Amino acid sequence: MTRRRLTPALLAAVLAAVLLQLGFAAPAGATPPGIPTAATARTYLASITVAASTHTTTYNRDLFPHWHTVSGACNTRETVLKRDGTSVVTDSACASTSGRWFSPYDGATWTAASDVDIDHMVPLKNAWISGAWAWTTAKRESFANDLTNPQLIAVTDNVNQSKSDKSPDAWKPPLSSYHCTYARMWVKVKYVWALTVTSAEKSALTTMLNAC
Repeated sequence: MTRRRLTPALLAAVLAAVLLQLGFAAPAGATPPGIPTAATARTYLASITVAASTHTTTYNRDLFPHWHTVSGACNTRETVLKRDGTSVVTDSACASTSGRWFSPYDGATWTAASDVDIDHMVPLKNAWISGAWAWTTAKRESFANDLTNPQLIAVTDNVNQSKSDKSPDAWKPPLSSYHCTYARMWVKVKYVWALTVTSAEKSALTTMLNAC
């Protein structure tokens, strides 16, 4: 009798099936809308203006009104938590009382919304120093609450805090396997909102996209 060799791929499939039978779903990562292909992102990046950062000392987070009401009692944060989570339950105030959130930045899964931050893909300060300083407050509010483009994503809180306002030349997600997607998202936001990139930022993004 010929014995079938258990390959790594087959083993992974068997394990996934067992986990599903036991009630453990495979982690579903947050997937914001509008993520372009790597080829499209490269085209976008080539058209973005390269310029040094400006107005670096005049940023104030209050200049970007955020977490405004989206629908009913739900604000932008709560809307993204529901979009990016699995089996999310909310109360009458739209606060998430239970659910599961997989953070694609670091591969962690959380069951408490308090452990999850909503990251601005292009941080508000980075937007400010790359062109948003010239926008109206209404436009900055639209940027800070952008649910149409891949600008908002639910991730582990302390990972988001370690990112802070850094661009990809200074910070990348801990999981290198996510760098391609991260670069595609970053470029799309900069392109749509007509923000500039620094030369170091463009170089880092080019390297990340070339690894896709």
